[in-house]
Amino acid sequence: MLKVKRYIQYDDNELLYLLSQNDKAAFTELYNRYWQKLYAIAYNRLKETQTAEDIVHDVMAGLWSSREKINIELLENYLATATKYAVLGKLRKKERERQFQNSLHQTPVFELQIEEKLHYKKILEVIKTEVELLPERCRLIFKCSREEGKPVKQIARELNISPKTVENQLTKAIKQLRLATKSFFHSLFSFLF
Repeated sequence: MLKVKRYIQYDDNELLYLLSQNDKAAFTELYNRYWQKLYAIAYNRLKETQTAEDIVHDVMAGLWSSREKINIELLENYLATATKYAVLGKLRKKERERQFQNSLHQTPVFELQIEEKLHYKKILEVIKTEVELLPERCRLIFKCSREEGKPVKQIARELNISPKTVENQLTKAIKQLRLATKSFFHSLFSFLF
């Protein structure tokens, strides 16, 4: 009990130092000292008990996880700011979810399915074209892997090359295909969101 009383008497800087030394009691004291203030900040904006409690927990968990590299001058300001940012992040997430829900109600499902199928078909066409444009060995390895479902070791054995070469060629092919289909994915996601 003497140790707990001692921690209550420490100022924030002393507790932060002890925290950086992995002192759990110092963390407990900081948590007890600030959780109500942080909860009030979160609750006043969100009006949700559980979400406000989760934010306080996340902020304090962040303090604990970065305890060895923290360089904080005014702990109360730091925690309040971290809480405000967490609240803003939560509000942005809720707004995105609300917009997504609204978009679901505005776009008939069958139109979305048709649009998705058109994008899917176009992406497959682009992939097929791009596969044919790959260098011969790269194309052969890619087709063996993706179309025939052969494992890397089997392809290496059949082509009398190292498994590492097979992996490198597959990586090269996949990078090229990603570049070719990137604009389609971007337009699809911008349409949806």
